[in-house]
Amino acid sequence: METSVFVGTSLDGFIARSDGSLDWLQSERTQPQEYGFTAFFDSVDAVLIGRRTYDVVLGFEKWFYGSKPVFVLSRTLRKLEPPEGAVCELVTGTPREVYDMLERRGFQHVYVDGGVTVQAFLEAGLIDRVVVSRLPVLIGTGIPLFGPLSRDVRLEHVATRTFPSGLVQSEYRVIP
Repeated sequence: METSVFVGTSLDGFIARSDGSLDWLQSERTQPQEYGFTAFFDSVDAVLIGRRTYDVVLGFEKWFYGSKPVFVLSRTLRKLEPPEGAVCELVTGTPREVYDMLERRGFQHVYVDGGVTVQAFLEAGLIDRVVVSRLPVLIGTGIPLFGPLSRDVRLEHVATRTFPSGLVQSEYRVIP
């Protein structure tokens, strides 16, 4: 099973403001270019997000993930109340336990999203591909994409793309 991260960050490395707000992304979302996310999202057959990311996307005007199965990783939630039409399941466990469960269920390519979840899966050696889109904005403080690690995580550069908006997108393979 392949696991991928596809995420936007501010130039100073934050995926959201401290309160989880993504307002600084709004102007980028309305641009005519979509920066490859649609093709990426079409390539995945499941999504794994953390509880905070789930809370943020519940606030969007429309359910962000369509009918794709979404697994919400949480130690504290006891039940989910997803929007109508959303396919969501609450999961708990270590990154390895969750990965193994998804693999047993036959998923081939899982999109891993949310700062804490991405960090935990990177730490466990369970991320294969990372695509980071750096937006030309500094927000000063917030939720970082990457956090402390007990070891180095080596990456192989695949490609870097630039866009007229100033967005710079880099893709990496994680070296096992």
